[in-house]
Amino acid sequence: MPSSLTIWCNAKFDAAAQRELEAGAESHRLVVPETVGGNLSVGGASELLAQADVAFGQPDPGQVVSLKNLRWVHLTSAGYTRYDREDVRAAIASRGARLTNSSGVFDDPCAQHLLALMLAHARRLSEAFAAQAEGPEWIYDRLRGRCRILEGDAVLILGYGAIARRLVELLAPFNLRVIAVRQHVKGDEAIPVYPAGEVLRLLPEADHVVNVLPSSATADGLVDAEFLAAIKPGAAFYNVGRGTTVNQPALISALESGQVDAAYLDVTDPEPLPSDHPLWRAPNCFITPHIAGGHQDEDSHMVRHFLANLRRFERGEPLVDVVMA
Repeated sequence: MPSSLTIWCNAKFDAAAQRELEAGAESHRLVVPETVGGNLSVGGASELLAQADVAFGQPDPGQVVSLKNLRWVHLTSAGYTRYDREDVRAAIASRGARLTNSSGVFDDPCAQHLLALMLAHARRLSEAFAAQAEGPEWIYDRLRGRCRILEGDAVLILGYGAIARRLVELLAPFNLRVIAVRQHVKGDEAIPVYPAGEVLRLLPEADHVVNVLPSSATADGLVDAEFLAAIKPGAAFYNVGRGTTVNQPALISALESGQVDAAYLDVTDPEPLPSDHPLWRAPNCFITPHIAGGHQDEDSHMVRHFLANLRRFERGEPLVDVVMA
């Protein structure tokens, strides 16, 4: 491996994180295209990327396929749907390259966000705060008897990646019954995990259904009318995966009928959600604006995650958060 690498980066960081990146990569050549952006958007083809050994950010998938000298791609997102293609996988494998993501940056904040929503639902916080904002009104008689503790509830997680694993750890003190479904069961999971095809059988037992699925051909539209009809009546639904995995009209109908007691959505389709979208007015639908992964010093954490992997790459050691090899 050459002592100096060309590192291309199209991620937009705050000034402190950018300085940290430049200092951490000072023994290499760092190139930045004119157009930079966030971790939810991908830029177009970049002439500078053709010079790079390493890409950090959201490179054009077509260039990832065509550029033979590109040996490592590190994404600034946990999701990698736009790269989850046969041609990208084949290109990465053919030249012994690696594609890694930033799951290690976003797993804890997303899991904490989900835990906060589950506790808010159990303790009826949304209703109490709404009564304060709209009244104020003292709704003791209406709420106290409906407050719950989480102990003994059943949780079904859709997907079992980094966010789900961290959520399982955070839920452990609450003595819940936690299971998950995933496309490929490995057998080494910390909780009972079942093939995704069994989800309709498992739904009637779950008090909380937690969706952490990325967008994919198998996940998009998964939460449809049939899925929601199979949910235990009165269960709560949470989504920090992708909005495309949910049939939103079907979810609204399930909320209106009471089949689903409440929905807590950090992701929607589209984003931003238009002000006249019916999800805003659906009963017991609580929306946060795609902030589950957000946290203080997020940019710096993302840079440090990359630089730690860069040190491994320099030494020829296994990288963390590998999604393609």
